[in-house]
Amino acid sequence: MTRRPNSKQKPATAPAPEQSEKPGFAARKVAADILGNVVYKKRPLDGELEAGSGHSGFRALAGNDRALVRAIVGAALRHRGEIAEILERLLDRPIPEKTGRVLDILHVAIAQMLYLDIPDRAAVSLAVDHAGLDRRARPYKGLVNGVLRRLGRERDELIGDLDPILLNTPDWMLESWREAYGEDTARRIAEAHRSEAALDLTVKEDPEAWARKLEGVVVGGGSVRLLKKGAVDALEGYGDGSWWVQDAAAALPARLLGDIAGQSVADLCAAPGGKTAQLAAAGANVTAVDISKSRLKRLEENMTRLGFSVATIVSDLRKFEPEAPFDAVLLDAPCSATGTIRRHPDVPWIKKPYDIEKLTEIQLELLDRVIDWVKPGGLIVYCTCSLEVAEGEAQATAFLDRQAGRVELVPVVAGEVGGLDHLVTNTGYLRCLPCHDAASTGDFKGMDGFFAARFRRL
Repeated sequence: MTRRPNSKQKPATAPAPEQSEKPGFAARKVAADILGNVVYKKRPLDGELEAGSGHSGFRALAGNDRALVRAIVGAALRHRGEIAEILERLLDRPIPEKTGRVLDILHVAIAQMLYLDIPDRAAVSLAVDHAGLDRRARPYKGLVNGVLRRLGRERDELIGDLDPILLNTPDWMLESWREAYGEDTARRIAEAHRSEAALDLTVKEDPEAWARKLEGVVVGGGSVRLLKKGAVDALEGYGDGSWWVQDAAAALPARLLGDIAGQSVADLCAAPGGKTAQLAAAGANVTAVDISKSRLKRLEENMTRLGFSVATIVSDLRKFEPEAPFDAVLLDAPCSATGTIRRHPDVPWIKKPYDIEKLTEIQLELLDRVIDWVKPGGLIVYCTCSLEVAEGEAQATAFLDRQAGRVELVPVVAGEVGGLDHLVTNTGYLRCLPCHDAASTGDFKGMDGFFAARFRRL
C-alpha cells in the first residue's frame, strides 16, 4: 500500500532555503558526501566524479561547481593525514560514530582553509550550515563552528611541526617503499604525492611543434607536458584528434615493442586506451581487450575521435582465448595503482596490503597465459602502474624463472626511453617513480610510477 505524505509534517532534514541556496553550499555538500563515500565505502574517486554515472549530486552541479568539488576532494584526500592530526589536536575527545557527516564536513572545511585559496569565513560558514542541515550532525553544529574558528586563530601553532610525508602516507605503504628504494627515495616519492600530476599529451607527430602551439615542453622521450592547465577539450588539436592525454611514464611501455607497423598486436586490459592509440599510431593492427564493457566503450569513443580503427573485445583475460597468436602483446596488468597517487589521491585510503596479494596472483596467472598468445619470437611487454616491487620486479623475475626455456628477457636500454637513463635498472627493467625527472634536461620533475619488462617467446 502506498502511503500519502503528511503535508503537515516536514522532514527533519528539510533545508532552510536561505542556507541551501547560498553560493557554493551545494558543492561543499557534494564534496563531503563524495569524501565519505571514498574513505568509508571504498568507492574509487574516479567513479564518483564520472560525469555520466557518478555521484548524482555531482552530476547535477554546474561546471564551475564541479571543478570546485574536484579541487576540494583532491586536497582533502591529498592531505588527509595532516587534517586528521590537526583535528586530533583540536578535539578534546574523538567524535562518536553515527554522527552523520561531521568528520567529512570538518575535513572539507579544513582542506579549503589550509590548502585552497578560499577565505576562512566562507569555509567556516558553509560547514556550519551543512552540519545544521544534517539530522545526525546537527548536535555538533557548535563543535564544528568552534573547531574551525580555533583553527583560523591558531593555525601556525597547530601545523608548524607536522610531518606531511609521514602523516599522509599509510604506514604499510611507506614501509614498502623504504624497503624497495631506501629512506630518502621513499620520502621523495611521498613528497611528490603532495602535488597534482602534470597534464601530459601523446601526439601523433612532431612533439616539438605541438609543444610550441600549446605552450608546453617535450618530456619523457616524446610526450608534451603542458605548463598551464585548462579544459582539455578546448585545446587546439583536440577536435582534430591530433593527440590524447597520457602521462609521460604511461607512454613508455608501448614504445618497447619497437617497429610494429603491419603487425598484429594485442593490448590487454586496454581501457581507457592511451596505449591502444600509441599502437595504432605506430601502424599496428590492434586488438584491444578489456573486462569492462563501459570502459571499452569509452576506448572506442576515443579511437573514433583520434581516427583509429581497432578491434575491441570485452572479456576476462583469465577466460579469453584469441583466434590466432599475435605478433606482440602488451599486458598492462591489473594492479594497486600506487604509482598514480598524484592523479588518484584516493589510492592510499582505499588500498590495503591484501589487495597487493590478490593482484599479484592475477598478474601471475595472466603472464603465464599470454605466452601462448604470441608467436614464437614475438615480444611480450608486461607493465603495471604500481610502485610495489611485488607487482613489478619480483613478478617479472619470478616469471622468467617459472618459464625458463619458454621466454627470455629483452633488456630495456636508455636509448629506447628518450635518453632517460635513470629509468632503466641494472637488470634491464623500466622503473619510473613519481619523484623522477621527466626530461633529460631542465627541471621537469614528476611522472607516474610505472614498471615495465620486455620478454621474447622462444
